[in-house]
Amino acid sequence: MLDLERFGNIPFTYAALEEMLHGYQSPYDKAAAMVRCGDIVRLRKGLYVVSPKISRREISRELVANHLYHPSYVSLESALAYYGLIPERVYTVRSVCMKLRKQYDTPLGHFEYIKVPENYYPLGVRQEIVNNEYAFLIATPEKALCDLILATPRLRLQSVRAMQTYLEEDLRLDFSAVERWDTEIVRQCAEAGKKKVELGLLLKLINQYN
Repeated sequence: MLDLERFGNIPFTYAALEEMLHGYQSPYDKAAAMVRCGDIVRLRKGLYVVSPKISRREISRELVANHLYHPSYVSLESALAYYGLIPERVYTVRSVCMKLRKQYDTPLGHFEYIKVPENYYPLGVRQEIVNNEYAFLIATPEKALCDLILATPRLRLQSVRAMQTYLEEDLRLDFSAVERWDTEIVRQCAEAGKKKVELGLLLKLINQYN
């Protein structure tokens, strides 16, 4: 009996699975059969996660996003939705990386990776620990919003009022948490990233609430 439960909901490589299947004549065929019967989910070539029916744990798409393409962290609308700051349910998990842009279609949904400069990448990234069982990297709310502004093409805002309108009407952002945001993260992002005008306006807007 294979002890797939030991993987929990943490993605694992084919090499780790092959070690478990060392007694089989064709480990690759056995792995393919396990995918077909729904015991494991194939995320991409060489990467899997145990199905909830076996692991008895919910699959974390945020954790999967970190493993699909790394180094990366969950950000943009996906992080804002995770924190409950925008009302939309996000089908695509969007992350930030330092390498080439990438996309994956998986049984768990679509995963997209946006490239940013290396000096900008580490700002405002935190580790989210869930039930003391697993952890993933995710942008703080402030960084997620900065990332979204940087990644949105043709977004040109020229005033604090225009920035507020964009956040309230386009994103429908919940402003109740803004007063607790760390303005230092936004300031650092404005210095290190592109769209300095827009990020400067965001900083001024947040300062009005602090």
